[in-house]
Amino acid sequence: MEEAYVRLLCPACRKEWESDPSSLPPAEDGFDCPDCTEHRPLAEFLRTEHELQTLQELR
Repeated sequence: MEEAYVRLLCPACRKEWESDPSSLPPAEDGFDCPDCTEHRPLAEFLRTEHELQTLQELR
């Protein structure tokens, strides 16, 4: 079985990283960038619509 992941990009500092969808909150919940602590809804950190769909399917 393949591991699923979503790609994230901080809108403030532009940090890029990947994360396991099961370790993330729902897309509408607040989320903090691990580098600059920018706080926004998680959906704003997801790089593409595909990442949002993956997150919603695997939660």
